[in-house]
Amino acid sequence: MTTTLSRSGYDIEPLSEARREELAAGLTAEERQVLLDHGTERAFCGTLLNNKQDGIYACRLCGLPLYRSNQKFESGTGWPSFTEPFDPDHIREIVDSSYGMVRTEIRCARCDSHLGHVFPDGPPPTGLRYCLNSVAMTFFEDEREAEQHTESGD
Repeated sequence: MTTTLSRSGYDIEPLSEARREELAAGLTAEERQVLLDHGTERAFCGTLLNNKQDGIYACRLCGLPLYRSNQKFESGTGWPSFTEPFDPDHIREIVDSSYGMVRTEIRCARCDSHLGHVFPDGPPPTGLRYCLNSVAMTFFEDEREAEQHTESGD
């Protein structure tokens, strides 16, 4: 069996529904609602909004690194915001036309968890604002601490 690797060397082979449910068993109700049901946490309530530590933000469900702290900025929107992903291969973008608007949803490339949305109103150099739900991520001071949950096991 061949494994799909990202440019940064992480396994991004999509998880099976059974593996995804196995990992989801440990989620809180709010985490399930955001990650699996494409919900949104309330503005200014997320635990990672004001985090200023150096490190990485990884997917809460599968551990895939998503964003680096040096790409985080204060957007004033009430959600953690980033200018670019850890690795473009680690996220998927999907057009979201719910709630009478068109926006771009971002999901984890490995486990398909809903992370948030990306908007074209961010600061230089990308001009993008990746707006994330805190409950969709786990923060690690060291990239190597993020435990990877892949299809073949932990």
